[in-house]
Amino acid sequence: MQQKIIILDFGSQTTQLIGRRVRELDTFCEILPYNKFPSVEADLQSGSIIGVILSGSPYSVHDPEAFKVDLSQFLGKIPVLGICYGAQFLSYSLGGKVEKADSREYGRAHLETVDTTNPLFKGFEQHSQVWMSHGDTITAIPEGFKVIGSTKDVKNAAFWCPPGKDSSLFTLHSSLSKGIYAVQFHPEVFHTVQGSLLLKNFVVDICGSKQDWSAASFVDTTVAELKQQIGDDRVILGLSGGVDSSVAAVLLNKAIGKNLTCIFVDHGMLRKNEFRQVMEDYKVLGLNVIGVDASEKFFADLAGVSDPEQKRKIIGRDFVEVFNAEAKKITDAKWLAQGTIYPDRIESLNITGKVIKSHHNVGGLPKEMNLQLCEPLKWLFKDEVRRVGRQMGMPEHLITRHPFPGPGLAVRILGDITPEKVRILQDADDIYIRGLRDYKVKLSGEEARKVLAAGVPAAMQDGEIEVSLYDQIWQAGVILLSKVRSVGVMGDERTYEHPVALRAVTSTDAMTADWAHLPYDFMAKVSNEIINKVRGVNRVCYDISSKPPSTIEWE
Repeated sequence: MQQKIIILDFGSQTTQLIGRRVRELDTFCEILPYNKFPSVEADLQSGSIIGVILSGSPYSVHDPEAFKVDLSQFLGKIPVLGICYGAQFLSYSLGGKVEKADSREYGRAHLETVDTTNPLFKGFEQHSQVWMSHGDTITAIPEGFKVIGSTKDVKNAAFWCPPGKDSSLFTLHSSLSKGIYAVQFHPEVFHTVQGSLLLKNFVVDICGSKQDWSAASFVDTTVAELKQQIGDDRVILGLSGGVDSSVAAVLLNKAIGKNLTCIFVDHGMLRKNEFRQVMEDYKVLGLNVIGVDASEKFFADLAGVSDPEQKRKIIGRDFVEVFNAEAKKITDAKWLAQGTIYPDRIESLNITGKVIKSHHNVGGLPKEMNLQLCEPLKWLFKDEVRRVGRQMGMPEHLITRHPFPGPGLAVRILGDITPEKVRILQDADDIYIRGLRDYKVKLSGEEARKVLAAGVPAAMQDGEIEVSLYDQIWQAGVILLSKVRSVGVMGDERTYEHPVALRAVTSTDAMTADWAHLPYDFMAKVSNEIINKVRGVNRVCYDISSKPPSTIEWE
């Protein structure tokens, strides 16, 4: 029986981060819309569901459209932790008082008093830094509850109801019950210094997690499940060269071996030498891969097209055609495998259950090809995918590869697409990415903690780690401003060539992103090398916009 924590999503931007923090505790969790708590009493009685976390929300509990859940489904049956809105909703629902704060409580704060004898705060230091983000505040907690943490401005920063406490509002009737906990700060964000400890106290000590969810256990369990699911059937997998599809391929290869056929389509807009390099990597991994160079078709169909959405549609259509043509040659295939990961599925539904974004994998193919769908990574976050890859011994450069858009460099060229423009961008991008990999930096404190939490292998020495700039960054690339030309001087001659923009962002899930603060000496070196070595470029800029309001890609 697999234990799990249920995280009910009330629309917070950090709900996925809560999930990732729970998974880092080697505990399985499932993120569900606030109104989709499993109506299976047996799961509660058996101990399959060991705890519930209520997320934050953009709403006030007083808003008419505020999301609300029937607490009787789980309250008193298993431990509950309310975070920010979750804490306010608990208080509001159980007879406490939630009011508009005099001023919005946002940013760093310190727990001036904290009850370290309480299970939630075991091992906490006094005056620990936390992160607040709310417009309402709890001015009175429900009857029977007790304050266990306060900041200078927030008296009821944390409170709880002990297990077995009598209350006319609800009955604690299960032997699993260990109380109700609520915090008005966000333990899931890095700015809450001991947030990971708080979540560990809740998930492991209070909920009783056995901590048996790990990369090793996932590989063993999934390989066994794939063998049972697929049997002797043949499977087709579309490879992109990225970490998700690559890990999915290696996992399937472990399960079914020669019955897996992978197809890797080169649309001509991959990074420099990427098609050859990735094919060599897949050969080393022992994968059965069909490589298809379809670049001529893509370039012909994209000729003269500048509109970003039209470019994406043409590339998507052509990819389906090329992939489908190759896949039909494998006449006995019964399954289509995809590298869909958990955030793809979470982002495909909003908290009302309506589709707002279909995930980016090969959409539509199963229906056209009459194949069953296999998604071996569908429960994993990106950092977990990388851990699974490492567990299976995959090369580090494949595991740490940055996300790359499906349309490739086509959406990093502003304007129409030509082989010459792709050549210019490939050369500039190659210099930039190699530079990021080669430039080493030493990190300590919170910066080191962030990198290590993301799964980057690095040895701590004297409180410091050394990593490349590439490993610090979520995604990086070069954008060719092909509609623009700028004046320059090279030697004694006037030039009139294209500018390029460097882009690098830090993120945890790509839903929000901040521009990376790259060292000046690094940017100077890369700029100089691009201008000197890439024909067609005479100016280099750096994009310092964040998401939102901008997006990571320019198109």
